[in-house]
Amino acid sequence: MRVLIVSDHRYPASVGGPAGCRVLDFLAKGLAELGHSVFYYIEQQPSLPLPPGVTYVPAPRWDVDIVHVRDYHVLERLGPLPVPYLRTCHTDVAIYDMDRSINTEHCVYVSQNLAHTYGRERYVLNGVDPSELMFSSRKRNYMLFVCGLERAMQKGLEKSVEIAREARLPLILAGSSQTPGVVERFVDFCRENRVRYVGEVWGTEKAKLFAYANAFLFPTQWNEGFGMVMAEALMSGTPVICSSRGACPEVVNAKVGFVCSSDEEYLYAARRVADIAPLDCRQWAMKTFHHRVMAQGYVREYEAVLAAR
Repeated sequence: MRVLIVSDHRYPASVGGPAGCRVLDFLAKGLAELGHSVFYYIEQQPSLPLPPGVTYVPAPRWDVDIVHVRDYHVLERLGPLPVPYLRTCHTDVAIYDMDRSINTEHCVYVSQNLAHTYGRERYVLNGVDPSELMFSSRKRNYMLFVCGLERAMQKGLEKSVEIAREARLPLILAGSSQTPGVVERFVDFCRENRVRYVGEVWGTEKAKLFAYANAFLFPTQWNEGFGMVMAEALMSGTPVICSSRGACPEVVNAKVGFVCSSDEEYLYAARRVADIAPLDCRQWAMKTFHHRVMAQGYVREYEAVLAAR
């Protein structure tokens, strides 16, 4: 199959890019590894070589079977497409007081919960590239919370502080913000709550931070579309303590972490997280969230689109 992927980010999105762009990078790599011809139209010249089998194109080309568009913003700039297409919806836009109707046409969603949020059924779980992470069965004495700082409170930072205190472990916060004053505010929060703030982390530093954590905390209060950081933690062999909101129950099961709906359940998870085997986390992630597994899911969606013509 010949696939054109269209986005507006600079490759690779693994350095500073949003999760949705990173997913497309992983998808392009996965499709090529499955033997498909992949053309990547991104508006900025790649800063690193694309994966083997993925061809950068400086303009859209239409001699393909299907087009995969990042989101409706990119689709609007492209205009009417002469070939079949689909796009991925990563987020419940109602979180941002936007009309959900913008994400109902030609969409595949990143979790079953998100699909149902929009009154649809089609979904493919996000995947991550294991080569960007590392596995460790030996953990160090800290818990980890990673988030863009503007969303940290909605994603459960205060609850994470409580969980780490109950576990009697330090909490590390990783993340940053481009908004003036936000980082300073969270530096103050961390100092007041004895949280270690490490700023934005990428590459080997990020891989080690995920791999050595005793647990990854994600007590989000949002209708979470997927939660890439949870998949990254599990791929690193790190158990997850999360809320029951959004897609969390699709990402985390009782063998790899704790899905919590009450303070009592969070406290129980904090005390028992060491019972989770890191290898179980890794195996679940390799089976469920590997980038090639995601690519296989999208191939099925492409085939369904083409069959319906």
